[in-house]
Amino acid sequence: MSGLQNFVQLQVADGTTMQAYTSIPAHGKSPFPGLILFQEAFGVNHHIRKLADRFADEGYLVIAPELFHRSGPAGIEIPYTDFQSAMPHMQAITVPNLEMDIKAAWNWLQSNSQVTHEHIVATGYCLGGRVSFLANTLHPFKAVASYYGGGIVPDLVKRAASLNAPHLFFWGGKDEHIPKEHAQIIKEELTKVGKKTINVEFSDAEHGFFCDERASFNAEAAELAWGLTLEFFIQKMKQ
Repeated sequence: MSGLQNFVQLQVADGTTMQAYTSIPAHGKSPFPGLILFQEAFGVNHHIRKLADRFADEGYLVIAPELFHRSGPAGIEIPYTDFQSAMPHMQAITVPNLEMDIKAAWNWLQSNSQVTHEHIVATGYCLGGRVSFLANTLHPFKAVASYYGGGIVPDLVKRAASLNAPHLFFWGGKDEHIPKEHAQIIKEELTKVGKKTINVEFSDAEHGFFCDERASFNAEAAELAWGLTLEFFIQKMKQ
């Protein structure tokens, strides 16, 4: 298990305070590579915190910012079976606010003496897959991975030329929440502007296939995606 799990309060540029979950490796010597973990549509819940700890076990110092801090209380968690309750928070999100939230998390890692500041990566799931794409256009990450990130098309994909790091995308072949053509549009737009990208589709996987607390969990796809993500980060941090 990771050595230290904690919550920190981040001051955001618009004057709001954003809580974030952090997890620090139990073994190894600092500084560690940093990782920003972006939540699903259900908050920084048990699954996201567990995932942060899992990345910490792999040697990353992780921060998972609570992106619903303007519309809900600190620590908000929404059941996976109650997407309707997540909708008001999803609808309250704006790109300018996300940009400020991303910067607050980035600055926290950059100011942390336990972090190797030139080795910062990011990943996100569902909503976080979209936020990860946005983050990659804003800061010099070494690598970024997006899992079934809906909402990149039609607007955020227009920022493809601004991507800073190689980007790994995971898609579910049976995902009913993201139009299949969106993955192709993203691939074409990134190729058009000369950006390095990897697109992985698991043909029998649904939306949310990585989360073992969702009915759509696909153990085989999740295991393969986990290994690919870790290797992708390791390779890109060496470059």
